[in-house]
Amino acid sequence: MTAISTQGLEKRYGGGIHALRGVDLEVERGEIFGLIGPNGAGKSTLVKVLLTIVRRSSGTATLLGQPVGHRPTLAKVGFLPEHHRMPRYLTGRQAVLYYARLLGMTKREREKRSDEMIDIVGMSHAAHRKLGTYSKGMQQRIGLAQSFVNEPELVVLDEPTDGVDPVGRVEIREVLLRMRERGTAIFLNSHLLSELETVCDRVAIMLDGSIRRQGTPADLAGAPRWRLAYEGEPLNGHTHSDFIFDGDNQEAQRHLDTARKAQRVVTHFARESISLEDLFLAEVRDTQGDQS
Repeated sequence: MTAISTQGLEKRYGGGIHALRGVDLEVERGEIFGLIGPNGAGKSTLVKVLLTIVRRSSGTATLLGQPVGHRPTLAKVGFLPEHHRMPRYLTGRQAVLYYARLLGMTKREREKRSDEMIDIVGMSHAAHRKLGTYSKGMQQRIGLAQSFVNEPELVVLDEPTDGVDPVGRVEIREVLLRMRERGTAIFLNSHLLSELETVCDRVAIMLDGSIRRQGTPADLAGAPRWRLAYEGEPLNGHTHSDFIFDGDNQEAQRHLDTARKAQRVVTHFARESISLEDLFLAEVRDTQGDQS
């Protein structure tokens, strides 16, 4: 049984806005799945549809094998929105206990689990302090504790490392890996591509409301590709003068010769491994070229 499954998922708003375009996606239980895309790609809309914050226009979607909106199933899902807000007058521990109570946990359960999760996210030393005194990174950690407090089978995290310093990011990454070991499926959005590449089992690239690619970071990067960069205007219909392409040595030489004949100054030409960030930027540029 999958943690998340969508088929042909569509969301249309008034004024001709098409936020989701036939989204097909599967997230397995016990994996960390990352969704990447620029602002306006549809990532947040997808999360809102999955959690029934907004209604889908068409298509199907399930969480933990049940149609979205199934209330007993939603109780097994944790969620940390990008811009979460908690009362500043509560202490960190009180905030986690509050959410545990909303979830219907008994007093004994919520105290045990709240303290356990606060310890796991590294906030025991500050659990007695009010949220109003916390840094953004500390608030994110308490938010993580809240999202995992009811031992959910699936957790949806929107930009979980936003505003967190590099040391904090490493610590949050360790928390996510630890929760995955417990069998929790984790679905996260992030613009920090290097973070996703490190922590995710699989990722999907979303552009203009549709999934363009999905797979493991290694599979998406594939074999080393050619990269050519030069000074001056783009040639041969390319949208940028720094681009990635597949091909044999002859194909690569043809691109290089074209640049030189056009009197472009070549600044980079090599066959190299492609990072997730490189792949993402190439997809964005291709989309921009198709729309121009």
